[in-house]
Amino acid sequence: MNKPLGRNVRLLAAGLRALLILTLVTGVIYPLVVTGVAQAAFSHRANGSEIRTADGKVVGSELIGQRYDLPLKKGQETPQPDLKWFQPRPSNGLGTNTVNTQYKLLLSGATNLAADNPELVKSVKEAQAAVVKDNSVAGYRVKPSQVPPDAVTSSGSGLDPDISPAYAQLQAHRVAARNHLPVPRVQRLVGEHTEGRVAGFMGEPRVNVLQLNIALKELTGKN
Repeated sequence: MNKPLGRNVRLLAAGLRALLILTLVTGVIYPLVVTGVAQAAFSHRANGSEIRTADGKVVGSELIGQRYDLPLKKGQETPQPDLKWFQPRPSNGLGTNTVNTQYKLLLSGATNLAADNPELVKSVKEAQAAVVKDNSVAGYRVKPSQVPPDAVTSSGSGLDPDISPAYAQLQAHRVAARNHLPVPRVQRLVGEHTEGRVAGFMGEPRVNVLQLNIALKELTGKN
């Protein structure tokens, strides 16, 4: 065997050894260690931040929004919101497919429309009118000026699981009327599920809609 050929064989063998070692370290050992640490220290987050009901049934994730709609009627293309539940933000990221029927996720994304885009302005005005109409009940009339921004706009992902405390409280009268509950009790329920800013200064106060509706279901089940 001549020297150049022998040197090339040694280099090839060294490269293969490096490939095998790096594959083992970065492709097997490292993922196993990270997964083990995540499961041991952050199992709830590592497993999708699942939310369970009192009977242990998984009903969703606290990180992904869900819609609360009535079943589609014949000839109807867009479902109507089920007004006995607290409603989330407009959800451009929530669609339908044949795989995930629980979350009905199709895509995640915003409209990417400019603030002065006629299509966006039209959708915001329509959403505002719907919020006013849906949440105005006997003895309580919602004014357009009371409708917060998150009630008429989607988040960047379109899958925001949270709403503002203002939007949750605005829905309290309607939810109370639909479920035959005292308004103060529903308002207190919202307060109990309002989370503050992260670490006291990051983000805004928020209410997780899924957790709030689970608590509402438990409350109505007791009445």
